[in-house]
Amino acid sequence: MSDPKMSAASFHALYERLRGQAQWGAADRRGALNHITPERLAAAAGEVRAGRSVTMAAPLASSAPDNPEPGARHMKQLPAEPSDVPGLSFAADQITMNIHGDVDSHIDALCHVSYEGMLYNGVPAGAVNSRGAAELSIDDTARDGIVGRGVLLDIARLRGVPWLEPGDYVTAAELAAAERAQQVHVGPGDLLFVRVGHRRRRHELGPWDVARSRAGLHPGTAEYLAERQVAVLGSDSNSDTAPSVVDGVAFPVHVLALNALGMHLLDYLQFDDLLPVCEAAGRWSFLCVIAPLRLPGGTGSPVNPIAIL
Repeated sequence: MSDPKMSAASFHALYERLRGQAQWGAADRRGALNHITPERLAAAAGEVRAGRSVTMAAPLASSAPDNPEPGARHMKQLPAEPSDVPGLSFAADQITMNIHGDVDSHIDALCHVSYEGMLYNGVPAGAVNSRGAAELSIDDTARDGIVGRGVLLDIARLRGVPWLEPGDYVTAAELAAAERAQQVHVGPGDLLFVRVGHRRRRHELGPWDVARSRAGLHPGTAEYLAERQVAVLGSDSNSDTAPSVVDGVAFPVHVLALNALGMHLLDYLQFDDLLPVCEAAGRWSFLCVIAPLRLPGGTGSPVNPIAIL
């Protein structure tokens, strides 16, 4: 591969070029979800043929080198305990979670990343304060869920390896090559999922400090995403390579997707359940249903995307 490095000036030019392609006006707050038209959503229902549903989320993780602030679930009440409710008792539990951690599956809202003091479509970064996001929250943009045609592109499979090593990156040419190899085409309104094998590597070799080193997409892939009019991008990593290939910008794909294109990101998914189903069916597209929690002001949400084939 050629030198992946991108200067700050080149990155900013790419950012401005992509941001300039916005077509929904200054008041828009949905971003790339506008690509999911009623007609495209209805057509996505035709992907359901076998009547099989598969999760793309990972279970809540425990403490590890890549998860210093793990989510927690604890029991608040046990059914064997005395109850003040006549005739019965309840089991009840409670969860706490750092939504934007490096292990648990989650969706990023369009208010998650600011660049040069701005969020998506020129919304000032100050729209997010200690009470949450006044604009572009996950409840503002995705309260009715995100439903469309999902496509899984397996880059590890394309390369003939179990996973991409930390620090490696996916190019736009590889996304197109994976389409050809898997005989699927990514088109307007699609929900694109890119597998780099992060979850399999973690399972087989153990956790590591992914904040310092992980596989992801090269920022140049953002032009592919824009040209194809992708509505949502998800990965079994967090879509960004670490260390960053852009001088002075740590999460360039996050900036380009969320901020320039208005494209929601799904981070740290798992495709181990979906892969054998796609391989057995001989197809890599499916109806996809994403239902974030109703979190007014939320910058994201835990998420359990469901593929239906």
